[in-house]
Amino acid sequence: MGTKGKLIASMEVKCGGHSLFDIFHTNNHHVPNISPTNIHHFEIHEGEIIKAGSIISWKYNEGGQEMYMKYLVEAVDPENKSITWKLIEGDLLELYNYFNVATSCDHQWTTWTYEYEKKTEDTPEPLIHLGFILNLIKDIEGHLLKN
Repeated sequence: MGTKGKLIASMEVKCGGHSLFDIFHTNNHHVPNISPTNIHHFEIHEGEIIKAGSIISWKYNEGGQEMYMKYLVEAVDPENKSITWKLIEGDLLELYNYFNVATSCDHQWTTWTYEYEKKTEDTPEPLIHLGFILNLIKDIEGHLLKN
């Protein structure tokens, strides 16, 4: 059994947390057009929009490498503007036994929480992935502020 970890990052978003939640909840398919340097491909495998039980995949750029992830949406709470994902396939699972993400958006803030278990003691913390997410949020925020 590997070392368990938790990373939490909160970021102010001038576009409003509700707008960011709307992108990740109902307009996720637009993200490759909003942030083409970060997201190369988006696909819904099960479900029509982002709701509990949906299975989604992304091809994305992390640290200069094309990566892949497929995840199950475990919960969506529109009232509290939160989404919980569980990674079920992809490059991160080569390093981690499990990798779960919870997001929440509140007023001018978004918070991302990663819970994971490293496969080995030498596995790095997922800071590069967190940087990818923060860059993605900045791109989405810039897009929303332009409109």
